[in-house]
Amino acid sequence: MSTTEKPGSQVISPRGSDTAAGGAPRATRLQAVRGMNDVLPDEAPLWQRVEDAARTVFAQYGYRNLRVPVVEATALFVRGIGDATDIVEKEMYTFADRLNGDSLTLRPEATAGIVRAAIEHSLTYERPQRVWTMGPMFRHERPQKGRYRQFHQLDAEALGFEGPDVDAEQIMMLARLWKALGLADVSLKINSIGDADDRLRHRALLIEHFERHRDVLDADAERRLHANPLRLLDSKHPPMQEAIRLAPRLIDRIGAPARAHFEGLTAALDAAGIAYEVDARLVRGLDYYNRTVFEWVTGALGAQGAIAGGGRYDGLAALLGGKPMPACGYACGIERLVLLLREQGATAHDAPLAYVAHAGDAAARMALAVAESLRDRGHAVVVHAGGGSLKSQMKRADASGAAVALIIGDDEVAAGTVTLKPLRVAAPQSAVAVADVAARAASYAA
Repeated sequence: MSTTEKPGSQVISPRGSDTAAGGAPRATRLQAVRGMNDVLPDEAPLWQRVEDAARTVFAQYGYRNLRVPVVEATALFVRGIGDATDIVEKEMYTFADRLNGDSLTLRPEATAGIVRAAIEHSLTYERPQRVWTMGPMFRHERPQKGRYRQFHQLDAEALGFEGPDVDAEQIMMLARLWKALGLADVSLKINSIGDADDRLRHRALLIEHFERHRDVLDADAERRLHANPLRLLDSKHPPMQEAIRLAPRLIDRIGAPARAHFEGLTAALDAAGIAYEVDARLVRGLDYYNRTVFEWVTGALGAQGAIAGGGRYDGLAALLGGKPMPACGYACGIERLVLLLREQGATAHDAPLAYVAHAGDAAARMALAVAESLRDRGHAVVVHAGGGSLKSQMKRADASGAAVALIIGDDEVAAGTVTLKPLRVAAPQSAVAVADVAARAASYAA
């Protein structure tokens, strides 16, 4: 991922003269929008490692792929996420459709779109559904390490499930993903924010408390104090931290149903051997949550320590015009997982098994046939293109990361053999019959 921020404007002039040879104007050089980054070929294998591990874990738990649009009606996010959240107030990419004037928004998160799809297509009419998606999300934030304007998430949702067993299942899924990726220094925080009645009763206590500490509130907290005081607990404003620490704890006042649900969750996590911390200040940043909320965090990424988070949102379907539907889900930031893997020294490569060098027309035709036969057996093979001497081709073979070079010239064509040269181990090159090339080459695979 090319996450180094580019200074200056999004459209920049080329270095040197503004005219090309002959005096013709030189076209300006364009670059990516700030905070929206390219993932280059040398960087992509680590992304693919994360994505492939996630697909495996999703399948192990019976979650099926659901793909939803990256553009939705703005009302979906205003109603679903909440109009007193940072996302809706400051961060959404919203625009008017030029054809009909409809207000549209690039999705800032995936859950609202998935619940919209479930309602629209009656996905839970016959039975509950476990689904997952992955892809880009968009928020207009100040770009920094681990926080970008286009970012990518893994997202899993359990739709139509009521009990704490599914909450625990999703936490266990993430624990399994961390194990599959070999991640260390990751810990779990959990909390319960109760039901709507619990939060309504708690609201007055929070307002009263923060009114007594009004001198430390920033502008966002002032604005939300009466509209959504629970959001103040999520503030990172340094002068507010002591007031937040002293604030009344909602988890101490949740009703019996939410209490039983939370105790069911902790019992399941204890039985699974998953360590956790109950963090009474954890509320998450979206208004649709109720009861269970959780975050997986790391100390290795500084301020951007949350790598996954989620919880229960039993009221979201009704907010979006559907029938009431219990549900639980989470999102996991791919960029942050890649950063964490790099911090821990992880690498990933996508080098081919073989690079085929050739000289002569007949050798070029034979090279294509040999490469196809290896691909038929599931191997990755690069055939040299663009001409050049065998010496220059061997330099490219070495740079490709391939385990072996397969060399074909007129002598090999006449003999029906291929010269196989190991590139990553000290071993002599040898002539190999075409029928045996795949097996011999595979014996040098890393």
